[in-house]
Parts: sequence; structure tokens; C-alpha cells
Amino acid sequence: MLVVEDDESQREGLGAMVGSLGFTAVTARDGREALELHAENPVDLILTDLIMPGMDGFELLRSLEEHGDRTPTIVLTGFGSIEKAISVVHDLKAFWFLEKPVNPGILRALIERAAAQNRLLEQTEVLNRQLSFHGVLGDLVGGSSAMRQVFSEIQQVAPTSASVLITGESGTGKELVARALHRLSPRSGGPFVPVNCAALTETLIESELFGHEKGSFTGALERHIGCFEQANDGTVFLDEIGDMPIGTQAKLLRVLEERKVRRLGGKSDLLVDVRVVAATNKVPEEAIKAKLLREDLYYRLNVFHIFLPPLRDRKDDIPAISETILVNLNKKHGCRITGLDSGTLDRFQDYAWPGNIRELRNVLERAAIIAGEGLILPKHLAMEPVAAAAETGSPIEAAGEFIQVRPGATMEEIEDTYINLVLQKTNNNKTKAADILGISVRTLYNRLGQLTKAKANSANN
Repeated sequence: MLVVEDDESQREGLGAMVGSLGFTAVTARDGREALELHAENPVDLILTDLIMPGMDGFELLRSLEEHGDRTPTIVLTGFGSIEKAISVVHDLKAFWFLEKPVNPGILRALIERAAAQNRLLEQTEVLNRQLSFHGVLGDLVGGSSAMRQVFSEIQQVAPTSASVLITGESGTGKELVARALHRLSPRSGGPFVPVNCAALTETLIESELFGHEKGSFTGALERHIGCFEQANDGTVFLDEIGDMPIGTQAKLLRVLEERKVRRLGGKSDLLVDVRVVAATNKVPEEAIKAKLLREDLYYRLNVFHIFLPPLRDRKDDIPAISETILVNLNKKHGCRITGLDSGTLDRFQDYAWPGNIRELRNVLERAAIIAGEGLILPKHLAMEPVAAAAETGSPIEAAGEFIQVRPGATMEEIEDTYINLVLQKTNNNKTKAADILGISVRTLYNRLGQLTKAKANSANN
């Protein structure tokens, strides 16, 4: 720690105080000497007087800021200059200000908080380097343009206290995004508490979120501390918020607005300092129309929105994601898998992955157990080719011995496609086709006539 103070007796006194608190102190007479010492042996924290001859605290902080040096700095201020100290904290990004004479207990608390911030900055720089070089942010992996956008949004909002809503299909890794937001936030030293809103009944989820007092309902044999209390000074992750009962959503909205919770059966409110990150696999606007999600809660949660794309829209990331998963699977199962065979990778690229990364992990886990070592070959896989339907531009298409259907196809389109597939398999033998379809030959001819007429009308239009 670097102590900067022009008065020799105060400088020595501060150095001794810092030493008595268990920290190593280096002292400087003014800002210029402080910069020289810091350049030779960088310190983790600077404690500087504000008003000094030569280079004062203002110029010291300004110089550090211009050089991109984010070393936490505590500013010392005498009576009558508190407004200046507050201005320095705000404008020049000083960590905090401390009035003279210095209270050792307060100084220790500020040093510990500043040290925690320094660790967070170092961790953020490591994660940013990982992202820059490898397309990795914590447990998230991907170098595609879609994932680069997600990484950028995480980095933008993580340092703030804003609520975040993460949307995307099941299995895309929404909880990994939430954990990355927590890890990169000033709350990273606090708890991260996930809650699966879809897995609990209305009574249970209220107890899980807000806690309950002993005897508040049948079976409440002891006091339970809810997730919001558990996550104090940290982050609570509300997964599948669209499946939370509407009545509970109203109570959650009150907690978010007032930052207070009351345990079930409790008589008083408890203040909580929690950042809320929520996620849903539903389209929020559709959930609101279906009255599954309160509109006011949605706007309260959706201060910042992150959309996590499905795996089929970022298949370039599959090799890197697979490599990361295989490293973990080798540790988990004692396997020695070295990678994916080219044929396996081709299968992965042709597949639609309706279950997204969760499905990819399951496929790789089974294949790794079967293979044991070396490369994962196509014969080690268990994947249904019908899932590739999501890759086509049309909601329904015939492929091999399957018809591939996505939401958006009408029943008429499904029937017509299946009739044509059966005719292909029977070499256009309408009697056999009608028998397979379970309809009469006359009905089949009528349907084919309707199909021909519909195509003609479509062509004329």
C-alpha cells in the first residue's frame, strides 16, 4: 500500500497505522514521488492526501486515470474540504474519501473493501483476456458473431446493479450467462442463489423466495431463510420466471420495488440488497398476452435484455463447445477422449439440436462413455435424424423415410407431404399407398386432385 502525505509526522503516523493493521506501507511526500514509486513497484492500494505542495492528490489521480491505471485510491481530506473529496471520488474515480484524523477501524474496513475491488478488477481482466483470445467468458464458449454480441452485452451490464432478463430456448445456457454476470460484478464476493421457478408450487415458491417463520403453515417446523435473504449482497437468479404463479409475481414485484421481504408468517419487513437476474424460455410478449407473465413485472426485470441464441444458429461454436465439454467429461468419467472424428463433426453440423447445448452435452457424455478413449466416431452417437427439420427454411419437408415438421406447418401441409412420401415409397402405386394411409383409393385420388388444384392456383397468383 502506498501512503502519500506531505507532512512528515502524519506520513510516518499513517505508515505505522497501516502496518499495525497488518498491511505493508510504502510512503511518498507528494504525487510525483508516488508515481515514481508506483511505476517501479506497483501497489494494490493508494492512500493519498488531497491538498499537498508540488503534485497534489488531484493531479495524482488525474495522472493515474490518463494512464488507465485503476489502482483503488482512498483520498484523505481535512475539515472543510469534504465537498472537494466527494468531487474527486465522483469525477476522478477515487475509491472513497476519509476524513482526518483517520480512524483505524474505518481505515481497515476501507482497505479490505478496496482490496476486494482490486481482486474483482484482476479477475475481470483475466476473463476479458480469455474472451479476446479464445472466445471464452467463464463457462460460456463461442466465437460466432451471435456469441460475441452476448459477451459484449454481459461485459456492458455486469458492473452495474441493473436487473437483467435473459431469454432463449431451453438448454442454451441461460444460467451460465447469469453466473458470468455475477462473476464480473462488484457483488462477485457475495452469494449467487439460483431458483427454478418452474419446479415449485405457489406455496413452496413463496417460502423458497421469501422464507417462512416456524408454524406459519402446516409442516413449517422451523424458520426458513428465503433466497432473497440468502442472496443479500449478491445475486439471485430466477430461472423460468414465466412459470412463476401470477400471485407470486405480484409479491415479487413488491420486493423488487421496495427492496424488502417479509417471511411467510412474519410480522416485519427485512431490507435486502440483491441484484436480480431472471430468465425465461418463453417469448415475453406472448407470455404477457397469455397472462402467464405480469406486464409490470416484465418491465421491472427487463432493464437490460440478453438474448441467448439457439445452438442451430451458431454451429460454428460446436467444436469449441464440444472440446470444453469433453475436458469436463474426461475428469468426470475417467475417459481419455481426444476429440471428435470429422464424420462426427459433420453429423453435428447437420443436426438441428432442438435441446441445444444441454442435448449436445448428453450426446457427448453417452458417446464418451461408449468410446472410452481416442476420437468420438459416428458409431458412438445416438441422434435422431428427424431433428434436422429445424434446419430447413420450410416448416415441413420430406427427408429420407421421415417427414420433418416444425411449428408453423398446417395440418393440410403435413398430410400432403406425408401422402407424397408414401407415394414415393410405393413407386406411385396408389392402391398400396391408400392401404398404408388407411383411406380408400377414391379418397386418395380426391386428395391428390385437391393438391394439384391448390398448386395451380398458387402458380397463377
